[in-house]
Amino acid sequence: MARIDRCYNIADLREAARKRLPKGVFQYLDLGTEDLIALRNNRAFLEQTKLLNKVLVDVSSIDTSTEIFGKKTNLPMAVAPTGIAGLTWYEGELELAKAAAKAGVPFTLATGSNTAMERIAGEAGGRNWFQLYMWREKELSYEVVRRAQRAGFEALIWTVDIGLGANREHNKRNGFNTPYQLNMKSAVDMLTHPEWMLTVMGKYMTTGGMPKHANYPPQFQQSITGKVGQAKALRADRVSFDDINRLRDIWPGKLVIKGIMRPDDAEACVERGADGIVVSNHGGRNMDSAPSTLDVLPGIVKAVGDRTTIIVDSGVRRGSDLVKCLALGAKLALAGRATLYGIGAGGQAGADKALAILKDELRRTMSYVGCAKTSEITEDALWRG
Repeated sequence: MARIDRCYNIADLREAARKRLPKGVFQYLDLGTEDLIALRNNRAFLEQTKLLNKVLVDVSSIDTSTEIFGKKTNLPMAVAPTGIAGLTWYEGELELAKAAAKAGVPFTLATGSNTAMERIAGEAGGRNWFQLYMWREKELSYEVVRRAQRAGFEALIWTVDIGLGANREHNKRNGFNTPYQLNMKSAVDMLTHPEWMLTVMGKYMTTGGMPKHANYPPQFQQSITGKVGQAKALRADRVSFDDINRLRDIWPGKLVIKGIMRPDDAEACVERGADGIVVSNHGGRNMDSAPSTLDVLPGIVKAVGDRTTIIVDSGVRRGSDLVKCLALGAKLALAGRATLYGIGAGGQAGADKALAILKDELRRTMSYVGCAKTSEITEDALWRG
């Protein structure tokens, strides 16, 4: 655990994860798509956004909590849905969910994860949300939704920005496709990372076999080396805003639509009863020509901010980033890679460290901008020079 002890920020955790993980696994979680333009756009906007000091304000007691969907969360963030956690650490989704519960923030389980939603609900504690991909045969998706309801998940997040799939060329170069097919390059990659081989793949092989997509419809729950590509081919490319109406009919909890980048799309979601939207370009992992999410956030806030809960994602690496997200009008931010780096570096202990780092940085930044509560963070904190 000395590796975690020497990590003082998310970048340190990223480097620790890079050293521990095979290149194919690490680049799957770390990179974006094509020329990585959208990925860089997300970070560039955050880095170029400046905050103003506000002095002679009592910040002796900083409260980093906020309220989301009627309940308190200890940070203005939730753990984003990511389908790779179970390959970075043994049962990584469960480790990440436990870290989120410990930190008092919601955890979002991805459709493509390797740990069954029932185990997350039964063992992790905390507030659990489920992320949905829609299949062309929509009744398959509806059964997954009903399953999440039976398991007691609080919110359903439907990811809609999938188009015809992503062109992630690095995965092809690394032999890290779906379904996973072992070749000479990927075999050497794994064998040169013996700790990962022993503690992740070795443990899976001795406790039930290769990981599988445990939250896919039953007929598609093959291992990651099986024909899981069939399920991806069934992701719906025949969708419309009317599908929100259908989900609203069968899902009694909070319904959030993820992947919104236009005010008119946000309006349409709200009109159909969405409880929230996630302004998201998929972490720069899908359309490489996308602007940063914070570029488009203010226009979406202006259009629907008084009628729904606006969440934003893509690029959060510092507690100060959370302040910028709130100052630009979001109620909450999703962080995906930041906590995945923690899991990749050290399991739950690493995720605990990532969340603690973000909280400490958030507190410090709030004190600089003169905000003792997250509700006090407004555009007044931004420098508009």
